[in-house]
This record gives sequence, structure tokens and C-alpha cells, in this order.
Amino acid sequence: MDSSCDCLYVLAACLGTLVSVVLLWAAHRLGTIYQLFHKVETQSPCHGGEVVAEVLQAHNVRYVFTLVGGHISPILVACEKLGIRIVDTRHEATAVFAADAVARLSGTVGVAAVTAGPGLTNTVTAIKNSQMAESPVLLIGGAAATLLQGRGALQDIDQMSLFKPICKFCASIRTVREIVPVLRKAMAVAQSGTPGPVFVEFPIDILYPYHIIHKELAPKGAPKGIVGKAINWYLQNHLNNLFAGAWEPRDVSPFPVSIPHASSEQIQQCVELVSRAKKPVFLLGSQVTLPPTPVEKLRKYLETLGIPCFLGGMARGMLGRDSQIHIRQNRREALKEADLVILAGTVCDFRLSYGQVLSRRSKIIAVNRDRSQLLKNSDMFWKPTVAVQGDAGSFIANLCEALKGYSCPSEWIEGLKAGDVNKEKANRQKAEEKTERHLNPLKVLHQVEDCMAEDSIIVADGGDFVGSAAYILRPRGPLCWLDPGAFGTLGVGGGFALGAKLCRPDSEVWIVFGDGSLGYSIVEFDTYLRHKTPVIALIGNDACWSQISREQVPMLGSNVACSLAYTDYHVAAEGFGGKGILITAEEEDQITDIIKDAQAICRKGKSVLLNVMIGKTNFRDGSLSV
Repeated sequence: MDSSCDCLYVLAACLGTLVSVVLLWAAHRLGTIYQLFHKVETQSPCHGGEVVAEVLQAHNVRYVFTLVGGHISPILVACEKLGIRIVDTRHEATAVFAADAVARLSGTVGVAAVTAGPGLTNTVTAIKNSQMAESPVLLIGGAAATLLQGRGALQDIDQMSLFKPICKFCASIRTVREIVPVLRKAMAVAQSGTPGPVFVEFPIDILYPYHIIHKELAPKGAPKGIVGKAINWYLQNHLNNLFAGAWEPRDVSPFPVSIPHASSEQIQQCVELVSRAKKPVFLLGSQVTLPPTPVEKLRKYLETLGIPCFLGGMARGMLGRDSQIHIRQNRREALKEADLVILAGTVCDFRLSYGQVLSRRSKIIAVNRDRSQLLKNSDMFWKPTVAVQGDAGSFIANLCEALKGYSCPSEWIEGLKAGDVNKEKANRQKAEEKTERHLNPLKVLHQVEDCMAEDSIIVADGGDFVGSAAYILRPRGPLCWLDPGAFGTLGVGGGFALGAKLCRPDSEVWIVFGDGSLGYSIVEFDTYLRHKTPVIALIGNDACWSQISREQVPMLGSNVACSLAYTDYHVAAEGFGGKGILITAEEEDQITDIIKDAQAICRKGKSVLLNVMIGKTNFRDGSLSV
């Protein structure tokens, strides 16, 4: 309605006739009728930010991550008054990454609020990452006043067009009375079906009190002539429409969340396939960690079934550190032998060579909430025997209940586990090799693995060094591993660690950084200090973008743009209030003691950065970086 009104307003200013007044009257007729039945509280000190805070509180939101801006100040102030913790970061992308981590670890919606224009554009990569990682995130964005949008206001751009392609739901609030229903819907949509991000835009005149907006809109001086009076009437009518019915009581409780489930017929089909299988295997993806099935219950279901499992994404750690059915190595070889493969929340994208690693002799059960992900590349390289559009965790629970007394052939599990043992023995031997200079990164990672606390959460942010860490570091339990997901985004570390530490303040949070990825979020050491969220950052510093270099040099004969410097990142961490420790080849025999010292410092409340000078190995030769 407002955009049409604006056009009529321009026409009125041009004509300057009685016809103009008629047009203006028609433009706001609906708003005027609404106001007849809903009182406008012109003296109320209430504001839209308070309504936003009430809805968030009713949805059990504990944290709002932000980088402050005048457009959204009323929301932040109101949330703080209601006991919702406001956590301000040094970059808007970090705020969204932190909200993403909270969503993953808590099973609720993570919330980030940023200001208009560049505040929102800075979040686009992080929001796209949450979309591809299927994390329910609510992005709240400020915006120019409703009357000024498209007229050159500060930081005014078409924000909706940016987020519609990457969010499940987008809305721009046009009156205060719309806040509650729109936010309730947004929160439900974020969690329903395949979870993902949602975006709600709040023009600044929706958030501040009536008297402040009235002061801004009121004409300077008495209106002159019929056009002046018409414009004055138009502005007052617009203002009244913004606030009509604003403070009437409304239900702010959560809407029901819709989750797809497998049918009983599909479960029975799968029971028969599992019962006949001699070499079944699970490939578990991030979706298995989603509500409603608690991860600890899911772990028990998997252990009861006893089917060997390969874990990816957020499912890493689902079976603890030393489970007999968790197979960590030789996945490609295992898939060639398997006669039944259950893809539970796992997608046949680049991570499974688009389905080409699956044997055509295997029966395949695919379970995914998203139909497009469920059947990805099934028209080319693979075909599901049974395709279930439903929740993976609930599917496994139902499968376990229906397979009471089932026992997976022990020789199949033992054979896969023997391959694990041999591969990990080879990794240990590789870790003892001397590098041309500096420390062997594999040896450093093994020492960290041996020292890491049982409650640790591992945040992965990097390329080559982090790729190696994925083979060596073992998450201790469910929801103890955070990586960006399918988008492969660098820069998630600072925000993920912040969200993780807030969700689990008593846990040891480790960020495994490459020296390249560290550059995106080292400034968040300042955030850790201010918000008392100490973490440990492990930097594999080889002065190179090695993930790219290891292919670019042999293929194209140049290391251009891949070289970095052996920068004193530990000194930078000190400057931001943390403790920085440099580890070189001279400290090789002291690394375990240094790690333990770092853990002790972190327990006392100070973040630690371990700047480890590492050399090159051929451990990941042939791994893809594109």
C-alpha cells in the first residue's frame, strides 16, 4: 500500500489541485478505516523494539548477536531489558556465524540483528552458508523509514532482493501491528521442513516511539495552501496508520513447527532391506542432529543397530571418540563392498563424487528432509532403492524400534575396523617424518588430540591444515564438531567459537585455523575478551594458502597469490587481550606441555592463540580444493 501512496503523493505535489486531495484521500482510505477501530496511542512511550523482544523471549531466544547501528537500537535495548543477552561482534558476518552455531548446538533459532545497507550486505555470505548448512537463523535487518525508501535515505537499498534467493522467508514490516504475526511466522518457517535462514526487515519508523517519529515527520512551520494541508494530512494519516493498534495484546507464543516423517510403509521397506543385508553401512550427515530426536538418544539407537557408520558434517562425534561402529577411514573402499548404503541426511554432491562412489550393485536408502537434496544427481550416477523425504533422526529411531533383535554381521564390522587401524597406524608413522623446515603438522595435531579435554568442541576453519585435522582430531561426543558445511566458507571460526562457548560455557572450545582463514576473524579475540568467552585457537602457520597451492603449482606452474608470511599472529592476539604463544621447531619436545599450559590459561578466563610454524607434507596430495 505504501508504494502506491508514494506515487499518488508525487502526483499530488505536481498537480496542486483539489483533485490531488481526492487522490490522497483515496490512497489512505483503508488505513483510515482501520484507525476508526484501533486507537492510536500518541503519548505511549512504547516502541516496536519492545514488541520484537517480547516475541524473541517467547521463543526462548537467549542471545542476539549484533554489530550495533541506529536503525536497530530499539531492538537491542529492549532485548537487554528482558534478559536476552546482546553479544556485539566486530563484523556482521561473525554475528551471523555465531547465531548459526547457536542454532546448531541448541536446536533453536539463532538470531542476528544488524543495521541497514552495508550492515546487511556484510552478512550475505554467512546467510548463504547457513542456508546450505540447513541452520535455522533469523536475520533482523534495519531499513530506511517507510516513507523514505527509494528516495535516497542513508543506507537505503533494495535489501529484500538480496535475501529472497537465499532465505526461506523474507518480509518487510510496514506497521507496528505486523511485528508479532510476521516474526512468529518467520521463526516457524526457519525450523520447519528443511531448516534454514529467514530475513525480516524493520524500517526505522516501525521501531521508535510515536512521539519521535511524529517529530521527524511533522512539517517545519505551518502548512501553506491546499497542497501543504494535503501533505500534512497525508503525513499524519501515514503516521497514524503505522501505530494504529500497535499496543493491543497479541499472542506471541511459537507457531507449531512442521517436520516431514517417513511413512510406515517406507519404514517397513527399509526394515526388509536391512534384514537381508550382509554388508550394510550408514552415511550420516548433519540432518541427523536436528530436533526432534535428541542426539544422545540417536547415539543409542545407532549403537543398538550396530551398523558401521561414516560420519560427516555436524554428525562427526555422534558416536564418541572410540566407538567400534564408527569407521573413520577408507570410505571409498567400504562403499564398493557394501550391499546396502543408508544415506541419512547425506547428499550425493561433490563430497560423494556426485554419487559415483556408490556401487551400482548396492541397495540404497536415501533419507532427507529436502526433496532436491534427497535426489541430487540421481538422474546421472546413482538410483535410490527407497527415497524417503523425512527427518533422518526420526527415521533411524523408527528403524531401530522395528529391528529389535537385529544384529549386523560382526565380520563386516571387524574388517572395516581393521582398515581403520592400519590407516591410522600409517598416519602416525607419517607424523614422525621430518619436514624440510618447521614442525610436522600431523605430529602437532596428534599431540593436540592426545591433550584435548573430553568436553571439547572443535571448530574447523581453514583448508589444508584443517583437512588434515579432520583425519586426526576426534570429537568426543555428539554436537562437538562445527565446520562450515557444503559451502566451504572461510571465516566461520570466530563466530562459531563464540556461539559454541556461549552455549557450553564450561566446555573447552578449540578453533583449528589455517593461517589464511585466521585473517578473517582474528579481531574477534577482542570480542572474546569483552564477553568473557575464552577459547583456544590453533594456527597451522605455513605462510601459504596450501589448499590451493598444492594443485596450482604442479598444474599451472605458478604459486601466484598463494604465498603469505610467517606472521606473528600470537602478537596480534596479545593486542586484542588474549594470550599468544609461538611454537617453532625449537619447542618440538615441549609441545604437550605448552598445550596443557594453554588449557590452564583458558580455564582462568583468557583466550589463547597457538601460532604453530609448520612445514609441508604430502599427506593430502591429490585432495580436491575446487
